[in-house]
Amino acid sequence: MQTTKKIRLAISTCPNDTFAFHGILNRKVDLLGLDFQIELLDIQQLNEGLFQDRFEVAKASFHAAALLSDRTLVLPSGSALGFGVGPLLLSAKEGDSPDDALIASECTRTLCPGEFTTAAMLFRLFYGEAIASKKTRVEHKLFSAIMPSLQKRSADFGVCIHEGRFTWAEEGLFLVEDLGTRWELETGVPLPLGGILARRDLKQETLARVQSVIRSSIVYGLEHREETLPTMRKYAQEFDDEVLMAHVELYVNDWTVDLGEEGRQALSVLSQKAIEQRIMSPGQPAIEVYQS
Repeated sequence: MQTTKKIRLAISTCPNDTFAFHGILNRKVDLLGLDFQIELLDIQQLNEGLFQDRFEVAKASFHAAALLSDRTLVLPSGSALGFGVGPLLLSAKEGDSPDDALIASECTRTLCPGEFTTAAMLFRLFYGEAIASKKTRVEHKLFSAIMPSLQKRSADFGVCIHEGRFTWAEEGLFLVEDLGTRWELETGVPLPLGGILARRDLKQETLARVQSVIRSSIVYGLEHREETLPTMRKYAQEFDDEVLMAHVELYVNDWTVDLGEEGRQALSVLSQKAIEQRIMSPGQPAIEVYQS
């Protein structure tokens, strides 16, 4: 008989997570004796919580996973990665680009959704010259506050994630670049955005149970899509059902069920990019995927 094990689990409020974890949140799947103590937080809060050892298992940006590679493993199920899923760099004014700041007389202001988000890592990767020359200043804000800041012209650029990817044009904003598309062109692998991290000090038997339950929850959501809508609506910034399902279609895919070889290759490329940017030290272990 399996013993009851408490697991501090944290996920984001974005629709792909509430969709994937609907089965766990509503006890629709066998929890295999695990007592999940669940928190739903913003992605940057999740990243910071992992650094502070607040959770045994949590969703995190793969940027944070790179920094935590010596303390955590990535579970094979629950990741958000793929082609055409990247964050968007938006502008308050048509035709602007942070690269233009290199010849501008004044420093521009670019908002990112958290220091350890993959979105911030991509902006640093592709616009490092503008940052290094101090022609654009990066500041971090809650993801849901970025587009309103651009609309009020209190910032020049913003890296947009989650539902805003589908609504930016309606909000009167302008696309500078799809950072995911640029990643794909330069690397040839899907963009790894975030995944489920588990602490390395968890017992093998516990890790196996957690992985199995998460996979079951994802499969349940895929088989009961309409049933997940109330759960997604409860936490989403955008309540339109079509937008919520568009979000799921984009971010929940075969790699969410299991990373597979291509997903693992994408994480290997991300680790290498992190070393090139000196985010990870050369001696630090690469991001590792749990194997049962």
